[in-house]
Amino acid sequence: MTIHTVQRSLWASCLIVSILLLYWTDSTRGYFAAIDEAKTSKNCFCELEGSINDCSCDVDTVDHFNNMKIFPRLQSLLVKNFFRFYKVNLRQECPFWPDDSRCAIRFCQVENCEEQAIPQGIKDKGEHKEKAAFKYTREAQVEGGACSDGEDFDSSLGFLDTSISDQAHREFELWAKHDEAEEDFCIVDDHEEGSQYVDLLLNPERYTGYRGESAHRIWKSIYLENCFGGNNETANKFSSYVPHMDLRDVCLEQRAFYRIISGLHSSINIHLCSKYLLSESKDFLDPQGIWGPNANEFKKRFSPETTGGEGPHWLRNLYFIYLVELRALAKAAPYLRREDYYTGIAEEDEEVKLAINDMLSVVENFQSHFDENALFSSGIASIKFKHDYKEKFRNISRIMSCVGCDKCKLWGKLQTQGLGTALKILYSEKLNLATESGLWDKPHIEADPIFRLSRTEIVALFNAFGRLSNSIYEMENFRRVLR
Repeated sequence: MTIHTVQRSLWASCLIVSILLLYWTDSTRGYFAAIDEAKTSKNCFCELEGSINDCSCDVDTVDHFNNMKIFPRLQSLLVKNFFRFYKVNLRQECPFWPDDSRCAIRFCQVENCEEQAIPQGIKDKGEHKEKAAFKYTREAQVEGGACSDGEDFDSSLGFLDTSISDQAHREFELWAKHDEAEEDFCIVDDHEEGSQYVDLLLNPERYTGYRGESAHRIWKSIYLENCFGGNNETANKFSSYVPHMDLRDVCLEQRAFYRIISGLHSSINIHLCSKYLLSESKDFLDPQGIWGPNANEFKKRFSPETTGGEGPHWLRNLYFIYLVELRALAKAAPYLRREDYYTGIAEEDEEVKLAINDMLSVVENFQSHFDENALFSSGIASIKFKHDYKEKFRNISRIMSCVGCDKCKLWGKLQTQGLGTALKILYSEKLNLATESGLWDKPHIEADPIFRLSRTEIVALFNAFGRLSNSIYEMENFRRVLR
């Protein structure tokens, strides 16, 4: 056998091996083959990664920050008395259509809170508004409360003050309330007749069985009547959502509004999937049934096949709203550190203040906060956008009164109010003025500061952010199951 013959034989062998390798790679995709995008979207659609869009942050950064630092802190904080009792009006009539779809399922009901279970300090705080108005009454002047003769250093001013009628004082108070309400993004109903304290720990957010036309009407009204660009022509056949491709043609403010609402909706759906009614057992050991994660329900609500390819985008919007509310906490941190978080239980109140301070420090150290200044920065047009934001969001908070399931209504109102409080913080001129003037650095702040949040707003703010934190944490659990 010649050398040329051996070379030809070796070349032929190499060619055969190469052909076999190419065939094996093509049939098995090989060990280092590129990931099949279609297959990935089907089986690992919740394996989000990369940019969240409209933010300088990515999914992995938020996952690690939330699951390792924020979620554990919130879990221990939100069980404290200050945050577990939320005052809300669940009896408010729906202002848009007849309330003819009450949920009859037992899991829709809100368990009443025993009066004696509410710390006295919380109830006293709730009555503060009525007590604050007392100084303007005739009785307060007669009883020599805050304006006795000995304290009236300017007699002429004192004379002029007493000439102002009670009716004028009431009008001044209404003006002040109107001025304060101008910065609100949602309707606050905790002072209305029919409002009551609800123990959130006794009424966890979970699947209730509330579905059908009534539930669809709620979200359809929110998306198609209140989101910018939402209409029946662009909504896809899978839901009333605006297809994400349509959002490319709208401005940043309009897109952000939709993504905030979509993120809230996604978060609520994740809660229902993670606390799903697996068995309506009425055994002695499980009188409330058996609850747990339902991966199939999660896939149904978010997989590309069942959502026309929109599901992964909805999940990404969850991260967007998380960053919005995270930034609100960071911006309001100087104010929130001044709060007493008073319940009358001294030891616990001190623990809560320390826990709040610790969590706010972690929040402030986050490196990629949402930039609220990117919105409403287009001069005259921004004024109209901000007004439209408030009107649309207030309307959404009214729609929550139309929910036919009381437990769903409770959590819908709380999360809507929490989000509205976050937007109020981000776009409050009064908060900006107070911060720029160094008000929060002063050792004492007057009883009526420039910027103020009610106890109900603070409770809603932290619990709403807690719900978003819980959703991102549960996403990791669903990832493990769906792998």
